Amino acid sequence: MFLIIFSLEFLNLLKRSVADYLNRDLPYKLSPDDVFLTLGCTQAIEITLTVLAQPGANILLPKPGFPYYEARAAHSHLEVRHFDLIPENGWEVDLDAVEALADENTVAMVIINPGNPCGSVYSYQHLQKIAETAKKLGIMVIADEVYGHLTFGNTPFVPMGVFGSIVPVLTLGSISKRWIVPGWRIGWLVTSDPHGILQESGVGSLSLFPFLRVVESIKGCLNISSDPVTFIQGAIPQIIDNTTEDFFIKINNILREAADICYKKIQDIPCITLPHKPEGSMFVMVKLNLSSLEGIDDDMDFCHKLAKEESVMLLPGKASLGTKSLIWTAVGMKNFLRITFAIEPSVLEIGLERLKAFYERHAKIQ
Repeated sequence: MFLIIFSLEFLNLLKRSVADYLNRDLPYKLSPDDVFLTLGCTQAIEITLTVLAQPGANILLPKPGFPYYEARAAHSHLEVRHFDLIPENGWEVDLDAVEALADENTVAMVIINPGNPCGSVYSYQHLQKIAETAKKLGIMVIADEVYGHLTFGNTPFVPMGVFGSIVPVLTLGSISKRWIVPGWRIGWLVTSDPHGILQESGVGSLSLFPFLRVVESIKGCLNISSDPVTFIQGAIPQIIDNTTEDFFIKINNILREAADICYKKIQDIPCITLPHKPEGSMFVMVKLNLSSLEGIDDDMDFCHKLAKEESVMLLPGKASLGTKSLIWTAVGMKNFLRITFAIEPSVLEIGLERLKAFYERHAKIQ
Protein backbone atom coordinates (compact mmCIF):
# COMPACT_ATOMS: atom_id res chain seq x y z
CA MET A 1 0.00 0.00 0.00
CA PHE A 2 2.86 2.38 0.84
CA LEU A 3 4.46 1.78 -2.57
CA ILE A 4 1.18 2.51 -4.37
CA ILE A 5 0.64 5.75 -2.45
CA PHE A 6 4.26 6.79 -3.05
CA SER A 7 3.90 6.07 -6.76
CA LEU A 8 0.75 8.18 -7.04
CA GLU A 9 2.35 11.05 -5.15
CA PHE A 10 5.41 10.84 -7.39
CA LEU A 11 3.28 10.89 -10.56
CA ASN A 12 1.32 13.84 -9.24
CA LEU A 13 4.60 15.71 -8.64
CA LEU A 14 5.67 15.10 -12.24
CA LYS A 15 2.34 16.25 -13.62
CA ARG A 16 2.45 19.35 -11.44
CA SER A 17 5.88 20.22 -12.85
CA VAL A 18 4.52 20.09 -16.40
CA ALA A 19 1.36 21.99 -15.42
CA ASP A 20 3.38 24.72 -13.68
CA TYR A 21 5.66 25.00 -16.73
CA LEU A 22 2.70 25.47 -19.09
CA ASN A 23 0.92 27.78 -16.65
CA ARG A 24 3.62 30.41 -17.18
CA ASP A 25 1.94 31.30 -20.48
CA LEU A 26 -1.73 30.78 -19.65
CA PRO A 27 -4.42 33.14 -18.29
CA TYR A 28 -5.83 30.33 -16.11
CA LYS A 29 -4.21 27.51 -14.15
CA LEU A 30 -3.84 23.91 -15.21
CA SER A 31 -3.84 21.26 -12.51
CA PRO A 32 -2.00 17.93 -12.46
CA ASP A 33 -5.31 16.29 -13.43
CA ASP A 34 -5.13 18.11 -16.78
CA VAL A 35 -1.75 16.54 -17.62
CA PHE A 36 -1.14 13.06 -19.04
CA LEU A 37 2.46 11.89 -19.47
CA THR A 38 3.31 10.05 -22.69
CA LEU A 39 6.18 8.34 -24.46
CA GLY A 40 7.12 11.47 -26.37
CA CYS A 41 4.84 13.54 -28.54
CA THR A 42 4.23 10.66 -30.96
CA GLN A 43 2.39 8.68 -28.30
CA ALA A 44 0.38 11.79 -27.48
CA ILE A 45 -0.66 11.90 -31.15
CA GLU A 46 -1.43 8.18 -31.12
CA ILE A 47 -3.65 8.41 -28.04
CA THR A 48 -5.46 11.53 -29.26
CA LEU A 49 -6.38 10.05 -32.64
CA THR A 50 -7.30 6.71 -31.09
CA VAL A 51 -9.71 8.46 -28.72
CA LEU A 52 -11.33 10.43 -31.56
CA ALA A 53 -11.56 7.54 -34.03
CA GLN A 54 -15.25 6.78 -33.65
CA PRO A 55 -17.30 5.28 -36.53
CA GLY A 56 -17.96 7.91 -39.19
CA ALA A 57 -15.72 10.57 -37.64
CA ASN A 58 -13.28 12.75 -39.58
CA ILE A 59 -10.44 15.04 -38.58
CA LEU A 60 -8.97 18.12 -40.30
CA LEU A 61 -5.20 18.13 -40.83
CA PRO A 62 -2.91 20.87 -42.20
CA LYS A 63 -1.27 20.61 -45.61
CA PRO A 64 1.71 20.63 -45.42
CA GLY A 65 1.98 18.88 -42.09
CA PHE A 66 3.62 16.13 -40.07
CA PRO A 67 2.98 12.73 -41.73
CA TYR A 68 2.56 10.75 -38.53
CA TYR A 69 -0.97 12.15 -38.21
CA GLU A 70 -2.00 10.59 -41.53
CA ALA A 71 -0.37 7.27 -40.67
CA ARG A 72 -1.99 7.14 -37.24
CA ALA A 73 -5.41 8.19 -38.55
CA ALA A 74 -5.28 5.48 -41.23
CA HIS A 75 -4.37 2.89 -38.59
CA SER A 76 -7.38 3.94 -36.51
CA HIS A 77 -9.75 4.18 -39.52
CA LEU A 78 -10.26 7.90 -38.89
CA GLU A 79 -11.08 9.83 -42.06
CA VAL A 80 -8.63 12.63 -42.87
CA ARG A 81 -9.48 15.89 -44.62
CA HIS A 82 -6.73 18.39 -45.44
CA PHE A 83 -6.93 22.16 -45.23
CA ASP A 84 -4.28 24.33 -46.85
CA LEU A 85 -1.70 26.50 -45.17
CA ILE A 86 -1.12 29.67 -47.18
CA PRO A 87 2.59 30.19 -48.01
CA GLU A 88 2.25 33.88 -48.87
CA ASN A 89 0.60 34.58 -45.48
CA GLY A 90 3.33 33.01 -43.39
CA TRP A 91 1.75 29.57 -43.76
CA GLU A 92 -1.37 30.64 -41.87
CA VAL A 93 -4.41 28.35 -41.81
CA ASP A 94 -6.90 28.83 -44.63
CA LEU A 95 -9.89 29.22 -42.32
CA ASP A 96 -12.38 29.38 -45.20
CA ALA A 97 -11.13 25.95 -46.28
CA VAL A 98 -11.56 24.66 -42.73
CA GLU A 99 -15.20 25.76 -42.69
CA ALA A 100 -15.81 24.25 -46.13
CA LEU A 101 -14.32 20.87 -45.10
CA ALA A 102 -16.04 20.45 -41.76
CA ASP A 103 -19.38 18.69 -41.36
CA GLU A 104 -21.42 17.11 -38.59
CA ASN A 105 -18.91 14.22 -38.34
CA THR A 106 -15.82 16.41 -37.87
CA VAL A 107 -14.36 16.01 -34.40
CA ALA A 108 -11.23 18.19 -34.40
CA MET A 109 -8.68 20.19 -36.34
CA VAL A 110 -4.90 19.97 -35.88
CA ILE A 111 -2.50 22.89 -35.86
CA ILE A 112 1.28 22.60 -35.55
CA ASN A 113 2.80 25.73 -34.04
CA PRO A 114 5.68 26.49 -34.38
CA GLY A 115 5.34 24.76 -37.69
CA ASN A 116 6.85 21.56 -38.98
CA PRO A 117 7.63 21.60 -41.89
CA CYS A 118 7.14 25.33 -42.55
CA GLY A 119 9.07 27.13 -39.82
CA SER A 120 6.02 29.31 -39.21
CA VAL A 121 4.94 30.91 -35.92
CA TYR A 122 1.31 32.00 -35.59
CA SER A 123 0.34 35.34 -34.14
CA TYR A 124 -2.02 35.78 -31.20
CA GLN A 125 -4.64 37.20 -33.57
CA HIS A 126 -4.47 34.24 -35.97
CA LEU A 127 -4.68 31.70 -33.15
CA GLN A 128 -7.72 33.50 -31.79
CA LYS A 129 -9.39 33.28 -35.21
CA ILE A 130 -8.62 29.54 -35.28
CA ALA A 131 -10.25 29.14 -31.86
CA GLU A 132 -13.31 31.10 -32.91
CA THR A 133 -13.64 29.09 -36.13
CA ALA A 134 -13.41 25.80 -34.20
CA LYS A 135 -16.03 27.02 -31.73
CA LYS A 136 -18.33 27.96 -34.62
CA LEU A 137 -17.93 24.48 -36.08
CA GLY A 138 -18.35 22.72 -32.72
CA ILE A 139 -14.98 20.96 -32.85
CA MET A 140 -11.92 20.90 -30.60
CA VAL A 141 -8.40 22.01 -31.50
CA ILE A 142 -5.43 19.67 -31.24
CA ALA A 143 -2.38 21.90 -30.76
CA ASP A 144 0.91 20.18 -31.56
CA GLU A 145 3.42 22.39 -29.73
CA VAL A 146 6.40 20.07 -29.65
CA TYR A 147 8.49 23.01 -30.97
CA GLY A 148 6.97 25.41 -28.45
CA HIS A 149 9.20 28.41 -27.63
CA LEU A 150 11.74 27.46 -30.33
CA THR A 151 11.22 30.85 -32.00
CA PHE A 152 13.71 33.42 -33.27
CA GLY A 153 11.75 35.83 -35.48
CA ASN A 154 9.47 38.77 -34.82
CA THR A 155 6.46 36.66 -33.76
CA PRO A 156 6.52 35.38 -30.17
CA PHE A 157 5.21 31.92 -29.36
CA VAL A 158 1.66 31.90 -28.01
CA PRO A 159 0.26 28.55 -26.84
CA MET A 160 -3.15 27.57 -28.19
CA GLY A 161 -4.22 26.85 -24.64
CA VAL A 162 -4.55 30.61 -24.12
CA PHE A 163 -7.85 30.26 -25.98
CA GLY A 164 -9.11 27.27 -24.00
CA SER A 165 -12.00 29.36 -22.71
CA ILE A 166 -13.19 29.78 -26.32
CA VAL A 167 -12.76 26.19 -27.47
CA PRO A 168 -11.43 22.98 -25.83
CA VAL A 169 -7.78 22.41 -26.69
CA LEU A 170 -5.67 19.27 -26.47
CA THR A 171 -2.06 20.43 -26.23
CA LEU A 172 0.67 17.99 -27.26
CA GLY A 173 4.30 18.54 -26.33
CA SER A 174 7.52 17.02 -25.07
CA ILE A 175 11.00 17.82 -23.80
CA SER A 176 12.64 16.50 -26.97
CA LYS A 177 12.94 19.73 -28.96
CA ARG A 178 13.26 22.69 -26.59
CA TRP A 179 15.64 20.79 -24.31
CA ILE A 180 17.32 19.03 -27.30
CA VAL A 181 16.93 15.49 -25.90
CA PRO A 182 14.93 13.64 -28.62
CA GLY A 183 15.89 10.16 -27.42
CA TRP A 184 14.54 10.61 -23.91
CA ARG A 185 10.96 9.93 -25.05
CA ILE A 186 8.84 11.81 -22.54
CA GLY A 187 6.01 14.10 -23.50
CA TRP A 188 2.54 15.18 -22.52
CA LEU A 189 -1.05 15.44 -23.59
CA VAL A 190 -2.78 18.30 -21.77
CA THR A 191 -6.44 19.29 -21.67
CA SER A 192 -6.67 23.09 -21.85
CA ASP A 193 -10.34 23.19 -21.02
CA PRO A 194 -11.33 25.55 -18.17
CA HIS A 195 -15.06 24.91 -18.77
CA GLY A 196 -14.65 21.13 -18.36
CA ILE A 197 -16.26 20.32 -21.72
CA LEU A 198 -13.93 17.40 -22.39
CA GLN A 199 -15.17 15.70 -19.23
CA GLU A 200 -18.65 15.53 -20.77
CA SER A 201 -20.07 13.03 -23.23
CA GLY A 202 -19.77 15.21 -26.31
CA VAL A 203 -18.06 18.28 -27.76
CA GLY A 204 -20.09 19.95 -30.49
CA SER A 205 -20.33 17.41 -33.24
CA LEU A 206 -18.85 14.86 -30.84
CA SER A 207 -22.33 14.71 -29.35
CA LEU A 208 -23.04 12.34 -32.23
CA PHE A 209 -21.04 9.84 -30.21
CA PRO A 210 -22.66 9.98 -26.75
CA PHE A 211 -20.47 7.18 -25.46
CA LEU A 212 -17.32 9.23 -26.01
CA ARG A 213 -15.84 11.04 -23.02
CA VAL A 214 -12.50 12.46 -24.09
CA VAL A 215 -10.71 12.58 -20.72
CA GLU A 216 -12.08 9.21 -19.67
CA SER A 217 -10.97 7.70 -22.99
CA ILE A 218 -7.48 9.19 -22.67
CA LYS A 219 -7.13 7.57 -19.26
CA GLY A 220 -8.31 4.27 -20.71
CA CYS A 221 -5.69 4.38 -23.47
CA LEU A 222 -2.91 5.19 -21.01
CA ASN A 223 -3.95 2.29 -18.77
CA ILE A 224 -3.11 -0.21 -21.51
CA SER A 225 0.05 1.45 -22.87
CA SER A 226 3.64 1.76 -21.73
CA ASP A 227 4.81 4.63 -19.53
CA PRO A 228 7.86 6.85 -20.06
CA VAL A 229 11.10 5.42 -18.68
CA THR A 230 11.09 5.74 -14.89
CA PHE A 231 14.49 7.41 -14.41
CA ILE A 232 13.59 10.07 -16.99
CA GLN A 233 10.28 10.66 -15.23
CA GLY A 234 12.26 11.22 -12.05
CA ALA A 235 14.42 13.83 -13.76
CA ILE A 236 11.52 15.91 -15.09
CA PRO A 237 11.06 18.28 -12.12
CA GLN A 238 14.79 19.04 -12.13
CA ILE A 239 14.87 19.50 -15.92
CA ILE A 240 11.90 21.85 -15.98
CA ASP A 241 12.68 23.82 -12.83
CA ASN A 242 16.46 24.14 -13.10
CA THR A 243 17.20 24.67 -16.80
CA THR A 244 18.32 28.28 -17.03
CA GLU A 245 16.99 30.84 -19.48
CA ASP A 246 20.52 31.20 -20.86
CA PHE A 247 20.29 27.65 -22.21
CA PHE A 248 17.09 28.41 -24.15
CA ILE A 249 18.47 31.70 -25.46
CA LYS A 250 21.58 29.94 -26.72
CA ILE A 251 19.55 27.29 -28.56
CA ASN A 252 17.31 29.90 -30.20
CA ASN A 253 20.33 31.98 -31.22
CA ILE A 254 21.92 28.94 -32.86
CA LEU A 255 18.70 28.26 -34.76
CA ARG A 256 18.42 31.94 -35.74
CA GLU A 257 21.94 31.89 -37.16
CA ALA A 258 21.19 28.72 -39.12
CA ALA A 259 17.86 30.09 -40.42
CA ASP A 260 19.63 33.26 -41.58
CA ILE A 261 22.24 31.20 -43.43
CA CYS A 262 19.46 29.20 -45.07
CA TYR A 263 17.56 32.33 -46.06
CA LYS A 264 20.59 34.09 -47.57
CA LYS A 265 21.94 31.07 -49.45
CA ILE A 266 18.54 30.22 -50.95
CA GLN A 267 18.37 33.66 -52.57
CA ASP A 268 21.31 32.59 -54.79
CA ILE A 269 19.67 29.35 -55.98
CA PRO A 270 17.18 30.21 -58.77
CA CYS A 271 15.47 26.81 -58.82
CA ILE A 272 13.99 27.24 -55.34
CA THR A 273 11.89 30.01 -53.85
CA LEU A 274 11.35 30.72 -50.17
CA PRO A 275 7.74 31.90 -49.59
CA HIS A 276 8.35 32.89 -45.96
CA LYS A 277 11.49 33.22 -43.87
CA PRO A 278 11.37 30.71 -41.01
CA GLU A 279 10.66 32.11 -37.55
CA GLY A 280 10.53 28.92 -35.51
CA SER A 281 11.11 25.16 -35.30
CA MET A 282 13.99 23.68 -37.33
CA PHE A 283 12.66 23.59 -40.89
CA VAL A 284 11.76 25.64 -43.91
CA MET A 285 9.61 24.83 -46.94
CA VAL A 286 10.78 26.04 -50.35
CA LYS A 287 9.05 25.86 -53.73
CA LEU A 288 10.82 24.01 -56.53
CA ASN A 289 10.83 25.93 -59.84
CA LEU A 290 10.92 23.14 -62.42
CA SER A 291 10.84 25.60 -65.32
CA SER A 292 14.44 26.58 -64.52
CA LEU A 293 15.68 22.97 -64.61
CA GLU A 294 16.50 20.49 -67.36
CA GLY A 295 15.82 16.78 -66.93
CA ILE A 296 14.08 17.03 -63.54
CA ASP A 297 10.55 15.62 -63.47
CA ASP A 298 9.30 16.63 -60.01
CA ASP A 299 10.32 17.01 -56.36
CA MET A 300 10.90 13.27 -55.95
CA ASP A 301 13.21 13.15 -58.95
CA PHE A 302 15.01 16.28 -57.74
CA CYS A 303 15.69 14.82 -54.29
CA HIS A 304 16.76 11.45 -55.67
CA LYS A 305 19.29 12.97 -58.09
CA LEU A 306 20.52 15.52 -55.53
CA ALA A 307 21.28 12.74 -53.04
CA LYS A 308 23.01 10.64 -55.69
CA GLU A 309 25.11 13.44 -57.17
CA GLU A 310 25.84 15.66 -54.15
CA SER A 311 25.14 13.47 -51.09
CA VAL A 312 22.66 16.10 -49.91
CA MET A 313 19.31 14.85 -48.65
CA LEU A 314 16.13 16.95 -48.71
CA LEU A 315 12.58 15.80 -48.07
CA PRO A 316 10.32 15.97 -51.13
CA GLY A 317 7.04 17.77 -50.55
CA LYS A 318 4.98 14.86 -51.76
CA ALA A 319 5.86 11.19 -51.75
CA SER A 320 3.56 8.20 -52.08
CA LEU A 321 4.39 5.63 -49.43
CA GLY A 322 2.89 2.34 -48.39
CA THR A 323 0.68 -0.15 -50.22
CA LYS A 324 -2.21 0.28 -52.63
CA SER A 325 -4.60 0.16 -49.73
CA LEU A 326 -2.68 2.69 -47.64
CA ILE A 327 -1.02 5.65 -49.30
CA TRP A 328 -0.07 8.78 -47.41
CA THR A 329 1.99 11.83 -48.27
CA ALA A 330 5.26 12.99 -46.81
CA VAL A 331 4.29 16.58 -46.07
CA GLY A 332 1.55 17.15 -48.62
CA MET A 333 2.94 19.73 -51.08
CA LYS A 334 3.96 18.56 -54.54
CA ASN A 335 7.06 20.30 -55.95
CA PHE A 336 7.98 21.74 -52.58
CA LEU A 337 11.03 20.72 -50.56
CA ARG A 338 11.61 20.63 -46.82
CA ILE A 339 15.05 21.74 -45.64
CA THR A 340 16.19 21.31 -42.06
CA PHE A 341 18.67 23.82 -40.67
CA ALA A 342 19.17 22.05 -37.33
CA ILE A 343 22.77 21.19 -38.16
CA GLU A 344 26.16 22.77 -37.55
CA PRO A 345 26.32 26.08 -39.52
CA SER A 346 29.46 25.20 -41.51
CA VAL A 347 27.89 21.89 -42.61
CA LEU A 348 24.69 23.71 -43.55
CA GLU A 349 26.66 26.15 -45.72
CA ILE A 350 28.41 23.28 -47.48
CA GLY A 351 25.12 21.53 -48.14
CA LEU A 352 23.53 24.66 -49.61
CA GLU A 353 26.61 25.27 -51.78
CA ARG A 354 26.23 21.73 -53.12
CA LEU A 355 22.56 22.43 -53.76
CA LYS A 356 23.57 25.48 -55.79
CA ALA A 357 26.14 23.41 -57.73
CA PHE A 358 23.44 20.84 -58.48
CA TYR A 359 21.19 23.60 -59.84
CA GLU A 360 23.98 24.98 -62.06
CA ARG A 361 24.61 21.53 -63.48
CA HIS A 362 20.90 21.00 -64.28
CA ALA A 363 19.95 24.58 -65.15
CA LYS A 364 17.94 25.00 -68.32
CA ILE A 365 19.95 26.75 -71.02
CA GLN A 366 18.34 30.10 -71.87
